[in-house]
Amino acid sequence: MKLLTVEELRRADSLYLYFRGAYDANAKPEHALEPFLQALEQYAGEWMPSLVKGKRRRRLTYSRAAFWKALQDMPDTNVPTLYLEHPTEPAVSLELALFRAEAPGKLIVILQAQPFAFFAQEERCRDLVALVRAWACHYPISHAFAGSCADSELADFPGFGRDMQTSMRDGFDQLYEVFWLNVFGPQLVNLLGRERLLSTPAHRVEELPNGCVLLVTWPIAAHFTHPEARLAQARAFVHLRPELDFDTVLRSLHERNATLAPVEPRFHPDVAPLLFRLLDNTFISERQRKIAEFNDHPFPEPEEWLPADAALSSDVPDTKKALEHYSLMAESLVAILHSEVPSVFEQTPESLTDADLDFWVWSFPERFERDQIDARLVPAIGAYLGEVLVKNLGGQWIPRKKWEESQVRVGSRVWLPFLRAHKTMRSRQSLLDFSLTQFYRAAERHRG
Repeated sequence: MKLLTVEELRRADSLYLYFRGAYDANAKPEHALEPFLQALEQYAGEWMPSLVKGKRRRRLTYSRAAFWKALQDMPDTNVPTLYLEHPTEPAVSLELALFRAEAPGKLIVILQAQPFAFFAQEERCRDLVALVRAWACHYPISHAFAGSCADSELADFPGFGRDMQTSMRDGFDQLYEVFWLNVFGPQLVNLLGRERLLSTPAHRVEELPNGCVLLVTWPIAAHFTHPEARLAQARAFVHLRPELDFDTVLRSLHERNATLAPVEPRFHPDVAPLLFRLLDNTFISERQRKIAEFNDHPFPEPEEWLPADAALSSDVPDTKKALEHYSLMAESLVAILHSEVPSVFEQTPESLTDADLDFWVWSFPERFERDQIDARLVPAIGAYLGEVLVKNLGGQWIPRKKWEESQVRVGSRVWLPFLRAHKTMRSRQSLLDFSLTQFYRAAERHRG
C-alpha cells in the first residue's frame, strides 16, 4: 500500500491539524491515551488509520493491541513518537509525540489528510471538530488549530514572522492568526478575554467544560478560500485583535487566495522532468507561484554541440584507454552521489534528473570550493553525462587529449558533455538553466 509521502503532500493542499496539550506521563499509557484512541475511533470514520508503527518498526495493522505493542517497543527516549496512517484515499498521516520528561507530560498531534476536498462535506467537518473537541476536553490544551496546510504556511506557522528561537521560546503567547478550527487554552483565553472570545462572530463558538474555547469560522474546511469564508475569518480575527485594521486583514487573506490559485504548467518538454521534481521539493504554498515562474523563465536551448561534419577528430594515441578513463571519471560521480541518488548506478535519463535535483537541493556550486568543482566535480559530471548519451542514445565518444574538448556523436551532431557540466556548475541558478536533463533531452530530440 502506498503511503502519503512528503512529495505528495507538496503536490496538493491537505487538511492540517496541530494539537498541543498535556497528559499524565506518570500514568500507565493504557490509561493516559485511552481518551485519545476512543475519540479517534469514534469520529475518524472513513479516514480512520489502518496502520500503526513506532520508530524503526514495521507497520502493523491498527488495533488497540497493535498500538500498545508499537508504543511498548519504542526506544527508551524522552519523546516516543507513534505514526498512524490511512494509506488509501483519503490518505492520512497522524503523528503522536509524547514528551514524557516534562511535568506534566506534553502531547503533540500532527495530522495531514489528502485530498483536502474530502473535507468539502459539512458532516465530515463536524466529525473532525467533534474529535478535536473530545481531545481538548481530556487533555489540558495550550492551543490547537486545523485548516489548510498551504494557508498555514502562508501565515508562517509556527513562527508568524518570528525567528525560530523566539517562536520556540514564546509559543502562542498571543493570537497571531485565526484558522478554520481553533481551540484556545487558558493562557490565550485570559489574554483575549473570555467574554470577547465567546462573542466572536463565527460559525461556532463553544466554551468547553475545562474552560478552553473552541471556535470554528466556517462550516466547511475545504471552502476556506470562498469570499464568505475569508470574510468570516477576517471578522473573527479583527474581533479578537481589535487593534488590527479589518480591510488590511481581509486584503491579506485575498492575497493568499491569489497565491494559491491554480496555475497550469507550460513547461518545455526538455526541462519538464526536472521542473516537476523541483515542484515536489517546494512548499505547497509556493507551488503555484513557482509554476508561474517556471512558465515565464526562458530556459536557453543547449548550445554545447557541433554539426557532425565540424567535429574535432580524436587526437589520443589509445582510444580504448581514453574510454576507460571516461568510465572511471563517471564512476567518481557515482561515488559522490550514490547514497543520496541510488539511480546513478543505472546511467539512465532519469538518473540525470535525479542528479540535477540533488545538485540543486544541496546547492553544490555554493557548497564546494570552486577549485574542487572545476578540478573534480565538472570532469566527473561531464564523463557521466557522456556515458549516459553513449548507453541510451547509441552515442560514440570522440576522445581528445584535453577532456573538456571530448565529444559524443549522436546522429548528425556531436555533443560536448564536459562543456555542459562546466556551465551547469557555475551557480545554483545555472543548475536549472543548463541542466543535464535538458541537455540529454535535446540530444534525444535531434538524434534522427
